[in-house]
Amino acid sequence: MPGPASVDHNSYPDSYIREILRNVRSIAMVGASATWNRPSNFAMKYLLKKGFKVIPVNPNAAVKKICGETVFPDLSSLSGTVDMVDIFRPAEDAPELVEEAIKIGAKVFWMQLEIRHAEAAKRAEEAGLQVVMDRCPKIEYARLTGELGWNGINTGVISNRRKRL
Repeated sequence: MPGPASVDHNSYPDSYIREILRNVRSIAMVGASATWNRPSNFAMKYLLKKGFKVIPVNPNAAVKKICGETVFPDLSSLSGTVDMVDIFRPAEDAPELVEEAIKIGAKVFWMQLEIRHAEAAKRAEEAGLQVVMDRCPKIEYARLTGELGWNGINTGVISNRRKRL
């Protein structure tokens, strides 16, 4: 598996994503929403069904539980360590969230679709975390396990990444 210095954040090898998803068991989902049609809610439900422990983190959540899991106001409030921090927050929040992820001992810092922050990624990698930007673990899990094909999608053709010229 490539080390942090050799990761191209514009084109991740399947082996890099696959290894992360195989090793992650617990995920702190920052920006999780109780609203049924929000992307974070879809992702949380899917990952829970796949056996991941997903912990919702949302300081603005008016509810105490999302998908049956207790909501925490921030990463420092978690009662244990997590393998991955998955953020559904604007890119400008990434540097602060990376610092919190480092403090709680996370191994992976994952930024959702359309979220990229090079400085935050560099800081996370310097601290020994693996980083993924502009991807969704739900989509990647389904793509790598062939589940996208269950919906008639040819996983060799469709991707959440634009082909490089």
